[in-house]
Parts: sequence; C-alpha cells; structure tokens
Amino acid sequence: MAPTGAYTDNVVDPVVPLPSRSPDLGTRAVLVPIKAFHEAKGRLGLALSGSERSELARAMAARVLDAALPLPVAVVCDDTDVADWARDRGALVIWEPGRGLNVAVEAGVDHLRDAGVEHVIVSHADLPMASGLMAVGNAPGITLVPDRFRNGTNVIALPSNAGFRFSYGPGSFERHQQEAERLGLAMRILDLPDLAWDIDEPADVVPVAALGTTAP
Repeated sequence: MAPTGAYTDNVVDPVVPLPSRSPDLGTRAVLVPIKAFHEAKGRLGLALSGSERSELARAMAARVLDAALPLPVAVVCDDTDVADWARDRGALVIWEPGRGLNVAVEAGVDHLRDAGVEHVIVSHADLPMASGLMAVGNAPGITLVPDRFRNGTNVIALPSNAGFRFSYGPGSFERHQQEAERLGLAMRILDLPDLAWDIDEPADVVPVAALGTTAP
C-alpha cells in the first residue's frame, strides 16, 4: 500500500456497509492495510504486467493473513474487490475511504480498540515470506519490525490505546522509534528475516520468485 493512497471513521458506505457491531475479536488482533490489488506495486511496472502485479499483491496479502493465524484479522481498505476478498477469507473489513495510509491505520486501530482489542499487530501486506505474526505482539509496550534496510517499518505491535501516530514512508523506522520514545512506552526491535523482506522494486521479486505462492 502506498503511503498516500485514497482511503470516514465508522461511516456506512452504500457499497461496503460496516457491520453494526464488530464480532468478539478477543484482546489481540492483526490489522492489515491493503491497497486495491489492481493499483498495487506500480514501481514493478517495468518488470511485471498489470495483471501480474495484481496477482502478486493478492498472493502476498494472502500470505500475510495466513501468517496472522490463529489471531483474528481486520483489513482496512477502500476498495470493494479487496473488501470482498478479505471477507471471503474471514477477516473483519474496516472501510476507510478518502484516507491516507497513516490515518487509515490509526482509524483501524481505534476501531479495534472500541471492539475490545487491547493489543494490535499492524502488518504491511507486501511481505511474501511472512510468518509468525502472533509472536511479534507477545511483549508489553511497542515492538517494531524494520525492513531489511532498517529504513521502513514492516510490522508494528502496540497497545490499542497508546495514541501512536503512524508515519509510514521512507525513514519510518526512525520516526516510529521517536514516537515510541515520545509516548514513554517500552520499545522492542525485532530483526526477523521473514518479515523484513518486502516488495517495492523489481529486484526484490527475484529472491522470492521460487515460492510459487498463489492467491485464491
């Protein structure tokens, strides 16, 4: 999902209505922001066709949702195809049109907090090797999982009532550390290869091409 994609809190959309109340999610859940599959990974345009990029985005998102098990999953999105896909996979859909990524994620965390979730694991959807998301959120305070360059932030686990200000985009790992310090919360940094590898450039695809992951 691009940092400034199109994404109002608890607004009922005529096409994708929100449920009147969220199901019982328990105290821990995973939140995954997902951009429209047909718009994803534009920087791969020189290497992959539009349909190939869409298929790749869908496959990576499926891998991330599987990596969240056995925790419940919520998908924050503004695309009906993504919403239908997420529901088919048993995820709660949080519909947030007209928002950028950061505001959409903050609204998603607030929605889960209001549903009784105490700790949220926020994961990007473009992690083709994702596994073990549940283990990221097994410590108090805030846990950050940077990308392999320690530039971006692929996964963040945090208390739902922390008031954390998300700041995705280049250099987000440093900004998120500063935000954790501002809040005065304990901070843990995990370098996890399966969660550190994201897909942004054509060269990123090569090491994971042999996975053969397909999306339903």
